[in-house]
Amino acid sequence: MGRPIDGGRGDSISGERLYQKVARALLSELRKGLYAIGQRLPAERELAAIHGVSRPAIREAVLALEVLGLVEVRIGSGAYVVALPDHGAEPQFDVSAFELMEARVLFEGEAAALAALHITDYELDELDKLVNQISAANRRDGRGEAPDEAFHKLVARASRNKAVEEVVRSLWEMRSASPECALLLEKARTANVQPVVDEHLAIVAALRSRDANRARQAMRAHLSAVIEHLLFAIEEETIETVRADLESKRQRYTKASSI
Repeated sequence: MGRPIDGGRGDSISGERLYQKVARALLSELRKGLYAIGQRLPAERELAAIHGVSRPAIREAVLALEVLGLVEVRIGSGAYVVALPDHGAEPQFDVSAFELMEARVLFEGEAAALAALHITDYELDELDKLVNQISAANRRDGRGEAPDEAFHKLVARASRNKAVEEVVRSLWEMRSASPECALLLEKARTANVQPVVDEHLAIVAALRSRDANRARQAMRAHLSAVIEHLLFAIEEETIETVRADLESKRQRYTKASSI
């Protein structure tokens, strides 16, 4: 059932991400009738062994199938088949939440570095107000996304570089437009993942120091933590188990942060 997928060179040769290859392999198995409607897919660990990939890659692939309406992931129980794909229909993958976060680590880190050199005292005070709004929203209903978005866009605006500001704005637009991102964010809310106030405070403190490298690292540390929280939000098992399995994905984004 399934065969190992090349996790080393395949992405660069085909232009397709590893999780997309896994998703296509699972689609093929669904078409062949290997899984029936109502049947539970093998556990993440088993699927990872079958396809020769990491568990985070399986997690992304299953999330893509959930966006297509083919499976339903029940936290603590697993992924269940709810529909079968049409024969011959090929899925069109949108930008994944993790691709988006990788881009944010790169661009928003540099935006923060530039902002440290140009931000005004007024803008710093506005960032403080937005952090307070995030904190209040977290306590009220756990929905601090609006002030969080405003916070990051203000940092980009403070870079005084229109191109940087537009790139960051477009990344947030992708976040809103991508069905996969929307589904993952809903799962994050269900798992009580919220914007972390202390991480935003660290960014503001770094910006106040006018230290570009400190601001860059504070932003990257925050966004890397977001990636880890999102991975937890789609973990089938408990947080104790997920820690070890996050390592491969963490290494990928650590590399991005070091560029």
